[in-house]
Amino acid sequence: MKKIIHTSKAPQAIGPYSQAVEVNGMLFISGQLGVDPETGRFVTGGIREQTLQVLKNIETILMSGGYTREDVVKSTVYLKDMNDFREMNEAYASFYEEKPPARAAFEVARLPLDALVEIETIAVR
Repeated sequence: MKKIIHTSKAPQAIGPYSQAVEVNGMLFISGQLGVDPETGRFVTGGIREQTLQVLKNIETILMSGGYTREDVVKSTVYLKDMNDFREMNEAYASFYEEKPPARAAFEVARLPLDALVEIETIAVR
């Protein structure tokens, strides 16, 4: 049976989807943007700042469902510009310092709200 995970401490969904869905000990977190949940706006700065905010948002949702970053097994990163890969990667590495999850990264034509980065995540416990 699936359980919807929602927290007001992460940005609200901008469409007909849940922040996260838990089923059979797995948590599927919808793509997160670099939006500050308090202001509803992108954080100031560039790819590094947006990536760090995305990861904060992911951690908030993980905690809301009773998970931790150590439970993350897979992330998919969508970039507006693959030239930002190095800076995104550095920010990402600072979040997953030990035993990082599997990951894929893609450049896409456009992201919601013209974000620089979006990351979706799967966690298992």
